[in-house]
Amino acid sequence: GKSDYDVAAVKAKIAATGLSVGELVSTAWDSARTFRGSDMRGGANGARIRLAPQKDWEGNEPDRLQKVLSKLEPIAAEFGISVADTIVLAGNVGLEQAIKAAGMNVEVPFAPGRGDATDEMTDAESFEPLEPIADGYRNWLKKDYVVSSEELMLDRTQLMGLTAPEMTVLVGGMRVLGTNYGGTNHGVFTDKPGVLSNDFFVNLTDMAYKWEPSGDGTYKIVNRDSGAVKWTATRIDLVFGSNSILRAYAELYAQDDNKEKMVQDFVKAWTKVMNADRFDLK
Repeated sequence: GKSDYDVAAVKAKIAATGLSVGELVSTAWDSARTFRGSDMRGGANGARIRLAPQKDWEGNEPDRLQKVLSKLEPIAAEFGISVADTIVLAGNVGLEQAIKAAGMNVEVPFAPGRGDATDEMTDAESFEPLEPIADGYRNWLKKDYVVSSEELMLDRTQLMGLTAPEMTVLVGGMRVLGTNYGGTNHGVFTDKPGVLSNDFFVNLTDMAYKWEPSGDGTYKIVNRDSGAVKWTATRIDLVFGSNSILRAYAELYAQDDNKEKMVQDFVKAWTKVMNADRFDLK
């Protein structure tokens, strides 16, 4: 793919599409999350998310995906750049909007030069094993499995080559960015979705609330005094409060003076995911 182009001009065009932070970030995430460090397959390079079979995978929310691609593909064509780069750049645009809304200015690093695969280059059958059956980062489970949802998240995390602190900051950030599958509110512990805040961690560790099972596999976050339900959550959300190691990371990010650290760590982990399959950079 072409790598010498005006990145700022492309970003401005993406911002003008009117796509939401959640739409921009989710699509970039879905494109990159297929990476497997075990055999180096998957990832955002090639933009196979726009080809069969990936474009129809349930986990990629085909309707939302088509809406986003229909806005991004013309931009890629106009600048003569790859859709793969455009998808990742769009995720960065959404992220930067959310950081700005949090009152900070952090530029999200971007490495251009991805290429686009074609249907002819893609053996659809060989890509079927890469289909996600769950994604804790977007609070999604295809159906109920014998394996717990948090174990499935750990498996995806290690395949993507991420550490426990990276997993923690990514989940906490993704929740407040509004990237949940199907737009659910589970784990969105904030009054200002679309802002990259540390609200997920602040409210998860707040002793003013207790957790009660709802009976359908989700939980209610209830005010201890009034009994009023403030939020709902999944097992994935609550594991960051119940597992002692993960809770230590959550408490770190919940601290008032770590708001900026959380944003910087999120950006670092995000960039690692976006560039996981860029062997040309290493």
